[in-house]
Amino acid sequence: MEKEMLTLEAFEEASEVVKRVTQETKLIYSKYYSDQTGNKVYIKPENMQVTGAYKIRGAYYKISTLTEEERAKGLITASAGNHAQGVAYAAKEQGTKAVIVMPVTTPLIKVNRTKSYGAEVILHGNVYDEACEYAYQLAAEHGYTFIHPFDDPGVATGQGTIAMEIVKELPLVDYILVPVGGGGLATGVSTLAKMLNPNIKVIGVEPAGANCLQASLEAGEVVTLPNVNTIADGTAVKTPGSKIFPYLQKNLDDIITIEDDELIVAFLDMVENHKMIVENSGLLTVAALKHMDVKNKKIVSILSGGNMDVITMSSVVQFGLIQRDRIFTVSVLLPDMPGQLEKVSGIVARQQGNVIKLDHNQFISTNRNKAVELKITMEAFGTEHKNEIVKALEENGYKPRLIRANL
Repeated sequence: MEKEMLTLEAFEEASEVVKRVTQETKLIYSKYYSDQTGNKVYIKPENMQVTGAYKIRGAYYKISTLTEEERAKGLITASAGNHAQGVAYAAKEQGTKAVIVMPVTTPLIKVNRTKSYGAEVILHGNVYDEACEYAYQLAAEHGYTFIHPFDDPGVATGQGTIAMEIVKELPLVDYILVPVGGGGLATGVSTLAKMLNPNIKVIGVEPAGANCLQASLEAGEVVTLPNVNTIADGTAVKTPGSKIFPYLQKNLDDIITIEDDELIVAFLDMVENHKMIVENSGLLTVAALKHMDVKNKKIVSILSGGNMDVITMSSVVQFGLIQRDRIFTVSVLLPDMPGQLEKVSGIVARQQGNVIKLDHNQFISTNRNKAVELKITMEAFGTEHKNEIVKALEENGYKPRLIRANL
């Protein structure tokens, strides 16, 4: 008889089983976010797991519940990366073959790490849903046992072990913020949290460009988005899980959606204030903190993963600095005369601006004595400092024009 999942007994069993493969991710008090929000904010750093994400929990527990026959067939799953690594690692630990179908847009770091655990990786489709459809086809053709990344009560039970750890460490927690892609993590965490203390409020956080659960909860049934568009690739899901949807309807207290620009700023905040690399999907819960209209509450933000490739990381940092006005570009027109460049550089230097790049264009006008364009890209301490530099240029007779920074 198959064991019933998402029960207190199953959660307790899963909490013991996952200890075989998980790192201890104790809560970290965030003075920065606490000061910013007027609450007591803690982060649950699941980005520190051996596979770089919480997904190892659900994958390992689910595989541990399979029969010998099911494991012998070989395992298959579809994933944007973190579940892939969880299944690959768990399969290796239990001596089972694993085939992983990943979207072609999956960051290279996730592909390579999945392969490093011995799994066969197949790239197919532009989004998770297309990869999943193909994985089902392969499962039917070859008889593989399919391990769904989120729409599986067993997987969700494994993910819910996070809630057990949070409540044990912070019994009086008021809010738990959970990233949402397909809903497996949110199902496990919200279901167990309500069992342990019905007063705990669990908030799901989705990318605004992939808000499939919000749309489904509003419709009262599972719906599929026509498309998804978000830099949070780990949560770029069109359709939430149908098997777990009733649990989400019952146990989630609210949904918050986050724009991509907010994730860019959150990445900088996390690097500068906690010295942590957290992937965009994992940052959803810290970006959501400023959307909460509460004070003096104990809030836990689950950082679901930290698997981000270096190219994406550098791009996010660049855009984040520009967004924060810590890098900006101005264009000024000046006569083509000796000493003009030195004069402008002196004004910037006196305001403690740090010039990164100069672009001197003598051919913007046929009358070079009247208009030579100088584009200056520089570092500032923030918006106030940027405005001081611009004002100084104006006071010295220039007419600076802010343009899009391009490093």
